[in-house]
Amino acid sequence: MSKLQITDTILRDAHQSQAATRMKIEDMLPACEVLDSIGYWSLECWGGATFDACMRFLNEDPWERLRTLRKALPNTKLQMLFRGQNILGYKHYADDVVDAFVRKSIENGIDVVRIFDALNDTRNLKQAIDSAKRYGGICEVAISYTTSPVHNKAYFLELAKKLEEMGADVICIKDMANLLLPYDAFDLVKALKQTVSCPIHLHTHNTTGTGDMTYLMASQAGVDIVDCALSPFANGTSQPATESLVATLKGTERDTGLDLEKLASAAAHFRKVAEKMKEEKILDPKVLNVDTKTLLYQVPGGMLSNLISQLKQQNAEDKYYDVLSEIPNVRKDFGFPPLVTPTSQIVGTQAVLNVLAGERYRMVTKESKALLRGEYGQLPAPVNEEVRKKAIGDAEVITCRPADLLEPELEKYKAEAGDLAKCEEDVLSYALFPQVASKFLAERNAAKIAEPVKNTGEDSNAVKELFVLDCTQN
Repeated sequence: MSKLQITDTILRDAHQSQAATRMKIEDMLPACEVLDSIGYWSLECWGGATFDACMRFLNEDPWERLRTLRKALPNTKLQMLFRGQNILGYKHYADDVVDAFVRKSIENGIDVVRIFDALNDTRNLKQAIDSAKRYGGICEVAISYTTSPVHNKAYFLELAKKLEEMGADVICIKDMANLLLPYDAFDLVKALKQTVSCPIHLHTHNTTGTGDMTYLMASQAGVDIVDCALSPFANGTSQPATESLVATLKGTERDTGLDLEKLASAAAHFRKVAEKMKEEKILDPKVLNVDTKTLLYQVPGGMLSNLISQLKQQNAEDKYYDVLSEIPNVRKDFGFPPLVTPTSQIVGTQAVLNVLAGERYRMVTKESKALLRGEYGQLPAPVNEEVRKKAIGDAEVITCRPADLLEPELEKYKAEAGDLAKCEEDVLSYALFPQVASKFLAERNAAKIAEPVKNTGEDSNAVKELFVLDCTQN
């Protein structure tokens, strides 16, 4: 077997899972030189919740973040997480928006596009796969791993074969809730290696404390790549620590070849960032704990930190375990969807409402209604029809690919954004998060106009042209 390759999530999922995606670009850049020299298979640095968080909380342009990281990390593949037809938002978008977003992501610096669908509905993956292939990206398609009466090894092998046929360059087992136990990982990876010819990439967390063992067993089964996080943002709801796995495999046939001294140097920087976030109460110690009850609740890392935040806002932190107990019940009612964005937020928020309201489904979110109506795609198992009736009444259930019901909408978003958008990237930001992007772009544009501009003898469009350069420079 060849050496085990490592993707480090320090710039994306690690802080999304532990610190609600609040790491700023200024926290990343000082470590980029050493990160770029380590020899990772890739650095996951974009997509997921980072796009929303950049604009909503950090006053950063996510596209500018990507361009900055691309410049700072010239020798390392940059990876993003892409939610299929949801892109990085929480609803389905028309095919022309999906295509444009993939194109601009690759143009601005992304090499590896990890594409997943929360329901494993392959119809929701097709457009993103086709676009990633068309624009020269490495197309890594993910299986959203979960356990349920309908999710078993045969299910995952059949899905993997279909994904390879659809054009996957790499297949990822996306174990977002750390449910894939070590011996099951060995069996699944072994079977996948015998079923498909493309590389297998394994992603897990350490929420239940089994992540390191899962990676060790998967490495013995021949997995090609695994996701780790540098130790200051590792473990708990994040990924297993990079340094620990590198040290464990040193001198074996799966030796990663990574330099522990370089990893320690990068970790020293992020340790300071983590300490600062703890002082600012951004990084909650709860997310660092091992909680084996997660094997019952099936709650992924990013969902846990957001759940804590939701309950804090309602002054209901004492209901934490009540909500966790309600999540599997809601999931069963909703047809056993894997819990990953956006279904994790949908099921989690509905569980919060069921607990806080004191009556199940007295209040039903519009997202829960959409999921039960089929707006997100085919649910893996039959739903609780009583709950569906209570939620959507006599509304017709969608059975086709949901995006087939959507007209092209990129031009519509361009018209709506108007003068706020100075380039196609701005239009896409607006398309995904209209309210958040409108506020962000207006403030950014006002700040640009307020900046002193040197008199170069050019016309009054000089400032406007600066926007275009800012948005399109790769």
